[in-house]
Amino acid sequence: MDKKLSLSLFLMLLLWCNTDSHTSCPYKCQCFTPAQVLCADGGISSLPKNMSKQVKDFIVISSSLGYLFAHTLEESPQLTKLILINNAIRSIHSRSFEHLAELQELEISGNPGLENLFMGTFAKQENLTKLILNFNRFRTVLPSTFDSLKKLETLQMKGNIISDLPPFLFLNLHNLRALDLSLNKLEKLKRETFSGIERLETLKMNNNLISNLTSDTFHNISQLTELHLEGNKISELADNIFFPLTKLKVLNLRGNHLTTFSDKVFGFKGSNLTELNLKGNRLTELSSLSSLTSLTDLILSSNQLSNLPEDIFRNVTVLEYLDLSENQLISLPEMIFRDLFSLTVIHLNNNNLSKVDAKLFEDQVLIQQLYLSDNQLETLPLGLLDSFATQCTVRLHGNPWKCDCHMWYLHDWVMRNSQDIEMLDRMLCENPAFLRRKPVVSIDRDQLVCWLSKDVMPHLSRCSQEASNDTVIIKCKVDKCAPLTVRVQFQEDDGSIKEHILNHEPEDSHCNNKAVSTSMCLKGLCEELKMIKKTEQVFKKKINNNQKDCHDLPILKLPLIVLSSMNIKSGTTEWSRIVRVCLPLEVPLFDAVKGRPLSSGDGLPGLLMGCQIQGNMLSELRLSLERE
Repeated sequence: MDKKLSLSLFLMLLLWCNTDSHTSCPYKCQCFTPAQVLCADGGISSLPKNMSKQVKDFIVISSSLGYLFAHTLEESPQLTKLILINNAIRSIHSRSFEHLAELQELEISGNPGLENLFMGTFAKQENLTKLILNFNRFRTVLPSTFDSLKKLETLQMKGNIISDLPPFLFLNLHNLRALDLSLNKLEKLKRETFSGIERLETLKMNNNLISNLTSDTFHNISQLTELHLEGNKISELADNIFFPLTKLKVLNLRGNHLTTFSDKVFGFKGSNLTELNLKGNRLTELSSLSSLTSLTDLILSSNQLSNLPEDIFRNVTVLEYLDLSENQLISLPEMIFRDLFSLTVIHLNNNNLSKVDAKLFEDQVLIQQLYLSDNQLETLPLGLLDSFATQCTVRLHGNPWKCDCHMWYLHDWVMRNSQDIEMLDRMLCENPAFLRRKPVVSIDRDQLVCWLSKDVMPHLSRCSQEASNDTVIIKCKVDKCAPLTVRVQFQEDDGSIKEHILNHEPEDSHCNNKAVSTSMCLKGLCEELKMIKKTEQVFKKKINNNQKDCHDLPILKLPLIVLSSMNIKSGTTEWSRIVRVCLPLEVPLFDAVKGRPLSSGDGLPGLLMGCQIQGNMLSELRLSLERE
């Protein structure tokens, strides 16, 4: 304890030695260094006197200071920074700062009772480089208020209620680099307003009431690199309005009333613009952006876009960030992102996309963030997400995912990349009914099957399909005296197809009502395809009345899958090759499981049925028919 006390006394003595009786810290203030004084006390109603001549920075925050009289701080002419924030100042005498000629930074902000500045208030501040007058209640600014501030580089007057500015107000501010007039009530911008500030680089006019910009508004500020006009009421932009701004890098038009946008606003030459924000407008149409060859960030979210031209991003080949979220997009052209090799972020969430093309992201090998959430997607096409060369954060939730055989690709991708999918637990199946509201990640691939439905194939039902290991069984009830053709096709790895055909004619010439049960076994088909490149296929046919040849084989019921109006396929986790069976549709069909009759398909040549096979390859196909 003695050591700690000794250390404390030593530090206090050291602090005292660096000051004297004439330079003690003002009452209710803190002095962090001899050059800095901070006064933050609600009881302070006047500024202290007799401060040390070493003080350079004087800061007063949240005091009861109400007035700045003439000759304020006249005993501290050495001050270079004076900060007055969140006080109760209601009036500033025109000669308050007369003795503070060395000031380089002055801030008077957060005074809700301060409504005006008198002429000559800053007459002696010729060394001032930064002036901040934010969040007061200024309604206007008198002409010549800033005439003496020839070294000023930054001027902020945001958060007031200024509705108009006198022309040539900034005429002498030749060194001004940044001007912030945001959060006011300005309705118009005139060319004369910006006279004299030809070196201006950043202009913030956001959150005003500006509804119209004249074609010559920006002619006097050609060095501008950032222009912020967000949160106004601009509904139209004239062609060439930004033509003088050849060095413009950032343009923010967010939250206006624009219904259309074109690169014609930049004239007919290439633009140096790198960031364009059009979020929250009323855009229904986008014309060409092809002249924006330097654009890296494009934000088009929260508009009313329902479609985009395929060439909208032509020549915008350095684009890295693209936000199209919260629009009404129904579809996207297949080649819309072609040659956009630098894209790392694509936001397409909260649209009405019901499908996307398999090659949509073919060129986006560097993608790091892809949002497809909250659309109308039921599945994703094969290969859509395979082009990404780096780890990619994906959002897929909020879609009505149809968890059937068409979802095999997406399901496999999700299982492999689950760590990269945000809100994965909210990626839920919408259909079929027995999987509704279940997370996709919780479903086994075996459950992703396609059912034969009356909606998809209204003329077909009453058929069932069963499988066990390497055996597939298709059972249909057909009318008596109907001929039967069975076609079996095997597709090899090289894409070639080998086909076998069975033709069966009724043996009963009288076609009486006697039930005839016909069973056919095709054995040795594609046996051990996974291990043997060249497969010896054996085809056997045996027809016996009232007999089922393969009755001793184990059977696993497998629902039919519908791929199109002419194709039915069924699948399990381990199948990838294709087998097709063709049944003439002159014969009415019955579902062996549900026992309901089917009407014939008038004029249709046949019903294609099959299964995808992979892993444990098919070695036997059995078709069981019952004639009535």
